[in-house]
Amino acid sequence: QVQLVESGGGLVQAGGSLRLSCAASGRTFGNDVMGWFRQAPGKEREFVAALRWRGGSTYYADSVKGRFTISTDNAKNTVYLQMNSLKPEDTAIYYCAVDKNSMRVRTRETEYDYWGQGTQVTVSS
Repeated sequence: QVQLVESGGGLVQAGGSLRLSCAASGRTFGNDVMGWFRQAPGKEREFVAALRWRGGSTYYADSVKGRFTISTDNAKNTVYLQMNSLKPEDTAIYYCAVDKNSMRVRTRETEYDYWGQGTQVTVSS
């Protein structure tokens, strides 16, 4: 049974930083793509960042490019999202997701197979 458990969310002032973690278990993720999505109040869930578990290129939404960094720690089976220069518009619930056996990074939420429960990020102005 695949489990994805996010942590690290919270309240931060604009310009501040947070690091989200996603502890993954229940399968071998070597051939998978790991992604982060977010959903703001009243909006649809949107792609934030993704990378292949084995490494390679990283992909970011234009809105976070240059401010957010996605990475993995294979030894800990954990995916991270380092978020710097946070803005009020980054306020959302952030979800970790797995696109299993994917040959390439994809950005549509419907293409992801497993999801965490989400962690709230609130950025005050």
